[in-house]
Amino acid sequence: MKCPYCGYNESKVVDSRSTEDDMSIRRRRECLKCAKRYTTYEKIENVPILVIKKDMSREYFERSKIVNGLIKACQKRPVSRNQIESIADEVEKCINNQMLTEVKSEYIGEMIMENLKKIDEVSYVRFASVYRQFKDVNTFMEEITRLKSSK
Repeated sequence: MKCPYCGYNESKVVDSRSTEDDMSIRRRRECLKCAKRYTTYEKIENVPILVIKKDMSREYFERSKIVNGLIKACQKRPVSRNQIESIADEVEKCINNQMLTEVKSEYIGEMIMENLKKIDEVSYVRFASVYRQFKDVNTFMEEITRLKSSK
């Protein structure tokens, strides 16, 4: 951090504390050359993630869409809200850790199904039937057969 008084590049942090909204950190610094103090603010850079839909249109990533889809798939099933939130957290964390700015909806759907399969197979098939747009009973049966053979 460059000193605003003398331009020296080295400083030490004297004090750090969160701002009132907890969205950034206020740091008091002291220049190692001129010993003058100054304040800096550090905040998380939010890079918006775009989801590439099947029709190649793009829209902003919304975690709430994952949660809502999972709630519908898990309706009347022994899947807790914490488990649903955990899947959404895992998907969001995976995307953020890969530093992706654009991600295909298919990739998100596959991650959701992979996590849901471990928790509840009926919810998994429900989610897959909507996500993969099952056209008839045969497609539905193929997915169940695939699920049984993967055990």
